[in-house]
Amino acid sequence: MSEQTKVSRSEQILQALAQMLESNPGQRITTAALAREVGVSEAALYRHFPSKARMFEGLISFIEETLFSRVSLILDSDHGAIRQCEQILTLVLAFVERNPGMARILTGDALAGETDRLRARVHQVFERLETQLRQILREAEIREGLRTHTTAGATANLMLATIEGRIRQFVRSEFRQRPTELWSDQWPRLATGLFRTAA
Repeated sequence: MSEQTKVSRSEQILQALAQMLESNPGQRITTAALAREVGVSEAALYRHFPSKARMFEGLISFIEETLFSRVSLILDSDHGAIRQCEQILTLVLAFVERNPGMARILTGDALAGETDRLRARVHQVFERLETQLRQILREAEIREGLRTHTTAGATANLMLATIEGRIRQFVRSEFRQRPTELWSDQWPRLATGLFRTAA
């Protein structure tokens, strides 16, 4: 009982929404179904969140806080650029693997029929990740003499497109094809094609 009271009703609602996104792949979540899952009335849901869009925003905020707090730790580490890029990409793949409902949000699958503002927020998550990767690559040329075969921007975009594809496969397979599966074999091949040492 005491453990239960530690989780606020708002957090309970968001956890239930994330769980429903995971256990009902491909289905739209209604506030009526969510209220039943939480064990409250729809009116009680709206006391905590004025709309379903705000509930989704709560989950997107969780994604942002979780990912970017860890990205900051990676950027503060002494690892070289190739390792930092690998760690950021692996972080995203491992995060969605542990949180399949969040994968549906990141692919936009769970946001069909929802407000454009939510899709814009998700777009910003990927934009921020791409910006961080691009920054690592630009600094690596100065600090490590490390260069990429194409521009830093094109390379960062290709890395991000690769993990976005893996997240989409995860959702399309209804969470059977794990995003981290084969990644430890694929990343070295990808890195070999992306990086070259400056002369």
